[in-house]
Amino acid sequence: MLDNWPVPRSDTAAPATPALFSALEHAAASIARLDQALEGHPLRGAFLHRARLDAVRRQAAVDGHAIDPWHLAALLEGLRLRMDTALTIAGRGEIFEAARTALGLHQWITEPDFDEEGEVQAALRHLAGAADHGLVGVADLVWTWLRVGGARAPVRAALIRLWVNCGLLRLPVPLTGPSSLNADAPQAQSAWVMGFLGALAREADDYRELLRALEHAWIAARAKAKGQRRTSRATLAVDVLAAAPLLSATTLAGALGMSVKGATDLLDRFAAQEIVVEVTHRTGRRLFGLKGLAPLRVVVRPPYRPDPNRGRGRPPQVRIDETDGRAPTPLPPLSPIERREFDYVGLEEAMTHLEAIVHRARHQLTTLAPDLAGTARAAAEA
Repeated sequence: MLDNWPVPRSDTAAPATPALFSALEHAAASIARLDQALEGHPLRGAFLHRARLDAVRRQAAVDGHAIDPWHLAALLEGLRLRMDTALTIAGRGEIFEAARTALGLHQWITEPDFDEEGEVQAALRHLAGAADHGLVGVADLVWTWLRVGGARAPVRAALIRLWVNCGLLRLPVPLTGPSSLNADAPQAQSAWVMGFLGALAREADDYRELLRALEHAWIAARAKAKGQRRTSRATLAVDVLAAAPLLSATTLAGALGMSVKGATDLLDRFAAQEIVVEVTHRTGRRLFGLKGLAPLRVVVRPPYRPDPNRGRGRPPQVRIDETDGRAPTPLPPLSPIERREFDYVGLEEAMTHLEAIVHRARHQLTTLAPDLAGTARAAAEA
C-alpha cells in the first residue's frame, strides 16, 4: 500500500522549535509515567481490557460514530436498550452502527483477520525506522500515511505494536492519540505533529488516571470482600468486575466457571455490601458495575437529541473531552508483600472470557446490521 514511502528527511519533517520540544517532553514524560505505573501491576489485564474499549470508543467518535461508554458496555452484555418514543428508528440505527464501528476497531487492535493483518503489516513497514527518530519521527510518518490516503485503523493498530517493539511501552496499551484526528485538527505537518504529541500525552495521562481509579475501587472492593471462605470466588469476581464496565450474572458465571445462580447470589451479596452498584434495575439481564468507577447510570441509554447542525450523510464533528472528571485520591503503591496477599489464579482465563464476549457482540451486531438498515429505509419511505 504505502510500503515504498521513505522515512521523512530533515527538509520534510516538522521543524525543531521550542514548542515542539515542549510537546515532545510532555508526551515522553506522560508515556514513561504510564509505563512505570503498569509495571508489575496486578490489574494489568483488567486495565488493558477496559482501556481497549475506551480507546475504540474514542476512535469511533472522531470517525463520526459517537457512542456513550456505558451504552457500549450494555450492548456488549446483550442488553436490549429501552427504545421509547423519543428515540427514532434512525437514532436506534445510529446507536447500533456506532457500536458496530467501535467493535470493528477493537478487532483491528486485538485480532485482525487475514486482510486486516496485511494492512497492519504495511503500516508497520511504513513506520519502520521511525522509532530511531523518537516520537517526532513517528508522528511525521503517521502524518505522511494519512496525507496520502492511508486508512486510520491499520496505522492505529501498527502504533500499538510499535510502542512495544521499540521499548517505549512494555504492554500493548492502545495509545493512538485519537483526538489529533478531530474535524478541526490542523492540516499543516508541523502543527499536526504537535497536536499528535499533545494527544498522546493527554491519552497517556487519562490511562494513568484510569489505572488509578481502577486500583482505588479494586482495593476498596477487595477489602469488603475479605472474610469469605477459602473456596469462595469473591475476590476473583472483584478482579473481573474491575475489567468490565458493566457485568451480568451470566457473564460473571462464565468467567468464573460457576453457575448463574451462584453468580447472581454473589452479585446480590456484593450489592448489599456496597461493593457493586446495579445500574439497570431490570428483572432480567441485570447489570452491575464496580462501585466508585463513575459514571454509573440508572438508565443506560442517553436521551436522543437530534443535532440541528448535522447534514444528511455527513458524520458529526465530534470533539472528545479527554479532561472531564476528577481523579480519585491517589493511593500509595502496593508493596510486593501486599500484592502477594492477593490470589490471581484464574484471572487470565477470566480476561479471555471477557474478550470472547466482545467477539460475540461484534458478530451479533454485524449480523443485525442489514436488518437495521432495511428497517430504517422502510421507516423513511413510509
